[in-house]
Amino acid sequence: MISLLVNRPNRIPSLQRQVQAHPGPVHRRLPRSNLYLNAYYATFAVGMVGSVYGAYLLIFSKPAEA
Repeated sequence: MISLLVNRPNRIPSLQRQVQAHPGPVHRRLPRSNLYLNAYYATFAVGMVGSVYGAYLLIFSKPAEA
């Protein structure tokens, strides 16, 4: 059972060749980097829109009547 964890092929040289041969920017060279970056950009955009909307409500809403 432990041999499945110990006797694994070394994939580092093939991944290194793939990364070095890619002509694009460094942060988009790995296979799933577009997925991770787009998820980060979407989360950042939702957070920024929420923050701007909250600031808008604080600035332009009417004061509460007591």
